[in-house]
Amino acid sequence: MTRPPPSARTSTLRFRRPLVIGLVAVLAAIVVALGHLLLQTSPKPSSDSAATPGRSSSSLPPAPSLSDRPPSHVPHRESRGALDEADGVVPDGVTVLDDEVPAVANLDAELLDALRRAARDAADDGVTLTVNSGWRSAAYQEELLRKAVARYGSAAEAARWVATATTSSHVSGDAVDIGPDRATDWLSEHGSAYGLCRIYRNEPWHFELRTDAADRGCPRMYADPTQDPRMRQ
Repeated sequence: MTRPPPSARTSTLRFRRPLVIGLVAVLAAIVVALGHLLLQTSPKPSSDSAATPGRSSSSLPPAPSLSDRPPSHVPHRESRGALDEADGVVPDGVTVLDDEVPAVANLDAELLDALRRAARDAADDGVTLTVNSGWRSAAYQEELLRKAVARYGSAAEAARWVATATTSSHVSGDAVDIGPDRATDWLSEHGSAYGLCRIYRNEPWHFELRTDAADRGCPRMYADPTQDPRMRQ
């Protein structure tokens, strides 16, 4: 078998080299095009995941709501339906000095006098005694009790927080719920000098008048209203 002369082999190599280079260039172009296509179609991180690297937004715990707080931090201020100020509903920002608000004006006169004397001295310490709840109508008290039963699951558990309309010291005008925390702390420390005492350990906002507290100190607190003999009438 004869071999082609060198000139023929050289011509063949010259022909094949551009063909190979052309095929490589085409393949490279295809690879680049596919890469761009993949980048455009791949999912991009959301703004939530960008804000929290390494954690998806679905894995973040939900923000706690007010209803998740323990009962000791939830005094009786909630939706009252058709009830209004005439029933003892308290607008925001009311203090013990607001005579025009029935929840304050209908409190026992001696209790109100003690509260106002305490409020004047508390103001000197930069503390304002805000009223979260004071006198309540029987209808208001009954609604609070109904909602407490629904919230806590039984009348027995609800009784630890809300009295009946016939036993409540709010309905009789003999109790007031004070806020905010600075005010309850101040009154817990200084209230006995004015005859103002906490009655229930589980309700740090609830104060009543005990006229002999200035001399004898406040009486021992009940764990909750179910331990109060007045609630068993």
